[in-house]
Amino acid sequence: MRFVRATLLLLTVWFPVSAGTLVAQRAVPSGTIASGVLSFDGRGSVGDFTGRTSTMTGEMIGAADLSGVRGWVQAPVNTLVTGDAKRDRDLNKSMESGKYPTIRFDLTGVMPRAARGDTVDLTLLGTFHIHGVSQEASIPATLVLLPDAVRVRGETPLNLKSYRIGGLSKALGILRMNERILIHLDLTFTTAPGGAASVTARSRTGP
Repeated sequence: MRFVRATLLLLTVWFPVSAGTLVAQRAVPSGTIASGVLSFDGRGSVGDFTGRTSTMTGEMIGAADLSGVRGWVQAPVNTLVTGDAKRDRDLNKSMESGKYPTIRFDLTGVMPRAARGDTVDLTLLGTFHIHGVSQEASIPATLVLLPDAVRVRGETPLNLKSYRIGGLSKALGILRMNERILIHLDLTFTTAPGGAASVTARSRTGP
């Protein structure tokens, strides 16, 4: 019994993580974006709405371990549509799409949290570049490894005022958009056939 307790104590010292925590060590190949959707949920005085675009470009720079993956994605501001032509014009005016034509996210780090088969929960670390302003962001996300592709889905809140985006109030304040929105990303990167299937997951509680 003393030997068992001593062994458990050593494991606690060397592996200071909670039971059931999975550490994903997965080789991820490089790829280019095959399809993607950038969308946001907005709230206004006349009702809630969603803006979206599927005009996306981007690149994923692979690594031998998920934590080493880097990349970028971007979308033209003037491709965002909300289902209302006037609101779309107001959006482009507020975001000055002629001067700042793109929304971009640069991935600078990945923090894997847990793995379930070919699915990994993680946090994407990086920088948003919007309306001439660059701000660091962390995005809770899910990554799915497919035979010849990698799909990444995540969402994060964003404050438009922190990117110096104005024009949120119209008609003497009667029509107003909330400065807080929720950004959604759904991206699929094509990789070499079979490249994304290189998977190794290790549990801290098992051999």
